[in-house]
Order: sequence, then C-alpha cells, then structure tokens
Amino acid sequence: MNIVHPKKHFGQHFLKDEQLAARICESLTLHKNYSHVLEIGPGTGVLSKYLFESKNFHTTLIEIDRDAYHFLTEKFPGQSQNIIYGDFLNFDINTRFNEPFAIIGNFPYNISTQILFRILEHRDKIPEMVGMFQKEVAQRIASPPGSKQYGILSVLLQAFYNIEYLFTVSEHVFYPPPKIKSAVIRLLRNEVKSLDCDEKLFVEIVKKAFNQRRKTLRNALKSFKNEELIFTDPIFNKRAEQLGVEEFVRLTQILDKAL
Repeated sequence: MNIVHPKKHFGQHFLKDEQLAARICESLTLHKNYSHVLEIGPGTGVLSKYLFESKNFHTTLIEIDRDAYHFLTEKFPGQSQNIIYGDFLNFDINTRFNEPFAIIGNFPYNISTQILFRILEHRDKIPEMVGMFQKEVAQRIASPPGSKQYGILSVLLQAFYNIEYLFTVSEHVFYPPPKIKSAVIRLLRNEVKSLDCDEKLFVEIVKKAFNQRRKTLRNALKSFKNEELIFTDPIFNKRAEQLGVEEFVRLTQILDKAL
C-alpha cells in the first residue's frame, strides 16, 4: 500500500492517535435520527476505520487529495463505492444525499470556516457535525455573547445550532504536528426553522456590527442611517459582542422597518 505524505497546500495534518480517533467518532449522537455520515478529508482513514465499523449509520468519505483517495480505496477495499474523490466545498450534496446526514472530520484549518458556511447553507439536511478545528476557531464558535472570542461565526451558527466545545487536542497527536492546539466541537441542529426577520439583512448586519466591534452599534451601523431611522432604541448603545441571536434578530427588524 502506498504511503500518503501530508501536503501543505491541502493544509493536511494527519491524526495518528487511535484512542482519540475513536473518541471523536463516539461523539456522534445520532441527533434527530440520521442514518448517514459524511467524513470530510479522511486522509489516511484513522477516523474512517471507526466510522465504517459502526452499525448505527452508513458512512461516506470525500477526499480531495488524489493520493489519499487511492490509499483509502486500497485500505478499505470493500468500501470503494462509499469513497468520493472530490472537494466538499464544490460537491453537489443533493446528488448524493436525499435524507439528513451528519458531518465529521479533522478539517484542514485553511478551509474550516468555509466548511461551516457550507453546513449553514444546508442546515436543514445536516442535523449534527463533530469536527476538529484550530482551538481559537473552536472557542470562537462556541463562545457566548459578552466574550472576546464571540464574533460573526458565533452568531450565525448559534442561530441554527446548539454548540458544544467537547475537548482540547494536543498538537503532538498529528503528523506533522501543527504549531497550535486543536479542539473538537459538536453542532446539534436546534428547532429554529427560520429567523423572524430578513435573513439576508440579518447576516449583513451581524457582519457590519462585528467589523467595527469596538464601536457602539449606533456608530458601527451608521451606513444604514436615513431620514426614517433615528437611533433612539437603547440597543444602539450596545456593542456587537453584547448581543445574542435574538437581539440581533430584533435589531434586524428595527433596521428593516426603516430601510
């Protein structure tokens, strides 16, 4: 069997700790009773082995690295039909999955945020995600309002998912070891079908508010100001990091009426 060498341009850091791999796979909860799991960037298949062994769900892998893809088809000869050579960011999810599925993976740090935005885009099909991220990104996603880490990604994901920071991971369990610590988090789809506001405007407001997070919302959002809008509501005295999802929804409603 060929050896797969980690490639810098794919941001690959292969997990080599079997015990940790099993723990990550055991973190899947079957939330909302899905029966399919997609692993993104399986690399050498350390997680894949435990996923394929599970009787609780059917596993599919998607791998962008051609060498790793061929390695995986050799390593799991009976699973070749469940191993896709492709890029998750450009993959047409609907052609492969007609029903809800979970996502799991040791995600390349350079595209982890893009993976999360893709999950958000398909949130009604993805009830659960268990993933490895750069520790700083994991903390940001899971942080509550009021914390320094709380930001755009926190609000957008927390609008539709309950988020749990599961555990921190040492850099020494990877090959090659990254220069920073990692962390595993879990996303569980909440009951919110849609926000009680214009969702496109909601995203725009969240981004603008946090792009000038040190300013009050009155100053950070002044580009929205027009003759109809007077920033009299006390919410405009706050800064972005002080608002939870529901308050951002209310802020969107206020601004939407004036636009």
